Amino acid sequence: MRSSTQTRKTKETDIDLTLCLDGGDISVDTGIGFFDHMLTAFAVHGGFGLQLRVTGDLHVDCHHTIEDTGIVLGKAFAQALGDKGGIARFGSFYVPMDEALAFCALDVSGRPFLVFQGEFAQEQVGGYDSCMTEEFFRALAVHAGITLHLRLEYGKNAHHCIEAMYKAVAHALRLACMRTGGEVLSTKGIL
Repeated sequence: MRSSTQTRKTKETDIDLTLCLDGGDISVDTGIGFFDHMLTAFAVHGGFGLQLRVTGDLHVDCHHTIEDTGIVLGKAFAQALGDKGGIARFGSFYVPMDEALAFCALDVSGRPFLVFQGEFAQEQVGGYDSCMTEEFFRALAVHAGITLHLRLEYGKNAHHCIEAMYKAVAHALRLACMRTGGEVLSTKGIL
């Protein structure tokens, strides 16, 4: 079973997370309704099992809760994928959501990098600061060891734009994590 359980406790957040790349139950509680919605959509569209509980310093703002969740989820992906042998490694996907269109291309390479292109017409969606979308995906990419290119092609409604981005990453990751058998997909022999 390709899974990982992670805990992280700091003065700002307390996180318990279990991720299964091959599916399973989904339960998300971060204290930020829209973020719960995004992570639930991420798990559903990626075909991942995800159990997540976060207690964060929301009296300050949503920043630490969202970024730290990205850190922990990234570490879980890195551990669940192990040496990355026998997976497709690359994934890309477009997701339309009403007037919005998002695109993701990624490489589970062990080389963390984020290229993020997206501007949002509304600064907030519920208790979620739209600018935290980039911070979340940066934390995820860095700690999972993923080269992640994520682009909002266009859109007007921040809810639709952000959700299309989360779903595009989920589908691209699902494709990249697919089992293919065999060795690590690299001329080096390791990633």
